[in-house]
Amino acid sequence: MPVTLAWASLRRHGTRTLLAMLGVAVAAAMLLDMVMMSTGMRESFRRLLLSRGFQIRLAPKGTLAFDTDATMKNASGITRVLRSNPDLVAVSAVLGGTIHIPRGDRVITSSVLGLDPRVQGDYELLSGKDPLAPNEIAGNADFIRATGARFGDTLTVASGYDPQTREYSGSRKLVLTGQVRFLYGAAHQRAAAMRLATLQQMGGADRADDASLFMIRVRDGVPIDDANKWIKGKVSTVNVISTEFALQQVDERLRYFRQLAVILGSVSLFVGFLLVTTLVTVSVNERIGEIAVMRAIGVSRAHVVQQIVLEGVAISLVGAFAGLLLGLVRLFAELVGFFNVMRSDVLGHAAHQQVTFLQRADGDPERFLDPFADRRQEAGNRVGMAGVAPEADAAALLQLQQHAVAFGTGKA
Repeated sequence: MPVTLAWASLRRHGTRTLLAMLGVAVAAAMLLDMVMMSTGMRESFRRLLLSRGFQIRLAPKGTLAFDTDATMKNASGITRVLRSNPDLVAVSAVLGGTIHIPRGDRVITSSVLGLDPRVQGDYELLSGKDPLAPNEIAGNADFIRATGARFGDTLTVASGYDPQTREYSGSRKLVLTGQVRFLYGAAHQRAAAMRLATLQQMGGADRADDASLFMIRVRDGVPIDDANKWIKGKVSTVNVISTEFALQQVDERLRYFRQLAVILGSVSLFVGFLLVTTLVTVSVNERIGEIAVMRAIGVSRAHVVQQIVLEGVAISLVGAFAGLLLGLVRLFAELVGFFNVMRSDVLGHAAHQQVTFLQRADGDPERFLDPFADRRQEAGNRVGMAGVAPEADAAALLQLQQHAVAFGTGKA
């Protein structure tokens, strides 16, 4: 009887009941998303790091790869030492950089990785072929779209730009051989790959034997900690980063997100509770006369309470189930979007920021080298008209620029 009466009461106010269930569903979906998202991102990031089978990465001492312009010297010597250990079955040296490709009246700026295409864990080939020859280059879809090149086209590629002489350095003609997808790149980030030796030579004598990162695959069954200890003993000039260490860095960066998740999840739970209790209270107030009649004909107090409780439980359960489905769909969409936009390794965090500056430059290397030039010029003119020395204001803005860039690379 209580179930039948509760169902009849809910149907009598169908619109209000439906809105209440939707409110509970939204609150439950938010709670689920907040609780699961950080854990899901961590696990997805772990799978991404291990997707190519490399469990250890080496970065310059005291920093992470690409966090600064620091590189590891004597890359060939380090490679020989690492390959002398039979437990390290694959060693991939990677050098990061920036290239400029003149195309008509504009210049395309892109990030680039120098690596060994035969042993690499940074990209997967989509079409064409790997850049195996010294005069070959492969790019992602955004790189190919920006340059307008096709497979077999020859591109003039420069690795540097001198703003004083307005000349490019390290120029070389390279043939586009394939389209690749970088595993750790950001969405809409122009990126290319070429042989490590080619990029080293384009960088001049200072980068003739440099590497920004080493990726190492350990033989199955060999403890990762043992491999880490061996590498630290043999190569003391590098920072050894295991997958677990990288995940610790991710956990550190997600700490504030988790705190926010707990707060928002608690608020969502409280809102859902208030919504159900408010609806039940309104329903009881509207049915005081009905409840009095039920009591007069002999319905016990317990049955009346059961009916009211069942209404609240039904709204909560249906809303929670709908919220579970909604939350799972929304969580999946958010995770897909997150890794499309932020498919970046902890090791390549600052590289994404560098490419953001490059894309803002819109093909103007000088604007990239000094992205605050326009604002400094405008501010200088403004204070100059007010009778204040523009040089002083420009110097203050230059200091602000340096702090902003340092903050962007985590060096504030």
